Amino acid sequence: MTTHRPVGAHVRLHTRKAPGLRPVPTTPAVTADQETRGRLLTAAERLFADRGFKKVTVREICRAARANVAAVNYHFGDKLGLYREVLQSAIDAMRATNDAARRAGEGQTAEEQLRRYIVIFVHRVLASGHDTVHKLIHREINDPTPALDALVEQGVRPRVEYLSGLVAEIIGCAPSDGRVLRCVASVQTQSIAYLPNPIAARLGLTFKPTAAHLDELADHIAEFSLAGVRAVGHSGHARRPRAART
Repeated sequence: MTTHRPVGAHVRLHTRKAPGLRPVPTTPAVTADQETRGRLLTAAERLFADRGFKKVTVREICRAARANVAAVNYHFGDKLGLYREVLQSAIDAMRATNDAARRAGEGQTAEEQLRRYIVIFVHRVLASGHDTVHKLIHREINDPTPALDALVEQGVRPRVEYLSGLVAEIIGCAPSDGRVLRCVASVQTQSIAYLPNPIAARLGLTFKPTAAHLDELADHIAEFSLAGVRAVGHSGHARRPRAART
């Protein structure tokens, strides 16, 4: 993913322009509104990532943002409106990764496209500073809100469809083949296993997120994934489940 900044950090002040006229300067009141809105987004992003949508109150967000308790309704309609905008920043980061992977793979074989996708995904997901995005997505997956549809349709489904097309081409089957989605899941979860977590730390599955270490990990995941996809393709259709032993 691209370097992710707190949501409030990208708020900019704009001036209106008209042909032949000088820009109309922003007033102190407009500037104050924009600053308050940015603080609310930044505070909400951190709190929602740490505890999830349902466990965070509007009062807590406003206290952290040094804003009046009515500010959330004023700027976003309600808590869900604020949450939708915060989650959209995570969705936009996913879309940016998807777009970068597509561009990197243009004109390449399916195997090389998959390799380049893995390299980009590993660098963007595991580089330091991206934990907030993953936390937001993880919270939404485990405790869905009405914003889940936007996450699926804008971020997850395009990624899965892209990877499914590549895997299907490597295997030599239709994207609807059951083996394809299982391979896609295997490719994706390898990188997720390296995200910082207490179990991984206890097992020694940790690494420093330097460019060299990320390259090494991406190469490993790519080789492992391509070998696995090829093996699935060579094995033909999935074997029938074995009868339970008595």
